[in-house]
Amino acid sequence: MIVNETQIKVRYAETDQMGVVYHANYLVWMEIGRTNLIEDLGFKYAELEEYGILAPVLDIHASYKMSCKYGETVTVKTWLDHYDGLRIRYGYEIYKETGELAFTGTSSHVCVKKDTFRPVSIRRTHPEWHEAYLKALKK
Repeated sequence: MIVNETQIKVRYAETDQMGVVYHANYLVWMEIGRTNLIEDLGFKYAELEEYGILAPVLDIHASYKMSCKYGETVTVKTWLDHYDGLRIRYGYEIYKETGELAFTGTSSHVCVKKDTFRPVSIRRTHPEWHEAYLKALKK
């Protein structure tokens, strides 16, 4: 399985008055990790959009274990958790710089045509992405 590790320096704007990261920012960090994982696989999400394909979120699961704080550097680990040619689920773990697990989560997506929002099979439209996703799951 291929795992992307992305380092993020917690910015002041991501925190509340107590210096604790606001919960929705973890979702932003998930997106950063997901985008970086796609690039590790040799692709860019913008390429799908150029072909008129989007990958909206179907479902998000988030479990907050420990607070991250302003000034820390966190590590976002992202991997493919499930892929069936149509639906994709990514897994995430976010670690504090001490190595403590702060967050776990998943996001589920489906590829759709931009103009109709009807699901499309990546297996058919982008076989190179399909093969890379299958390979990433096996390693």
